Amino acid sequence: MSWRIAAVPLDDLRARALRRELDADLGARYDGFHGEEPDERRRARARALALHPDEVVATLIALVPQDGADAETPAGQVILRRLGTEHEIKRLIVGAGFRGRGIARALVTGACDLARADGAARVILQTGLQQPESIALYASMGFTRIPVYEPYAETMPRSVCFALPL
Repeated sequence: MSWRIAAVPLDDLRARALRRELDADLGARYDGFHGEEPDERRRARARALALHPDEVVATLIALVPQDGADAETPAGQVILRRLGTEHEIKRLIVGAGFRGRGIARALVTGACDLARADGAARVILQTGLQQPESIALYASMGFTRIPVYEPYAETMPRSVCFALPL
């Protein structure tokens, strides 16, 4: 299967649809993971996970040609953002029908290339124990575990965080 990676605006409808798919997947994976908690903590976690357009360096999507048509199907996306002085990989998803074909690796590589071109010394990311496929991908790409960093340390202390020197 062939695909291409394209940079799109954060509010691109295809990227937004992929993020909704990611939200549904993560909601199912983490349902009950945080147990009973005060509403303020839940709101604080939502703030920590929020994307602010002024921080976004790039939104990349993978597009797969449709057989016999000029149209392309969005298969995955990743966001690169500035988080303080760091560059962070966010919201990586590959649609269920497109997994296992190297698309996630290509998206992460593209984000790392953009971070390097933007002068980053390393990229960081946050994931979780309920995402073993992500953990395996990052480890296979040379990312190493780092302590949980802000804004996740307070509201998601069991996060799994990684860094990759560029």
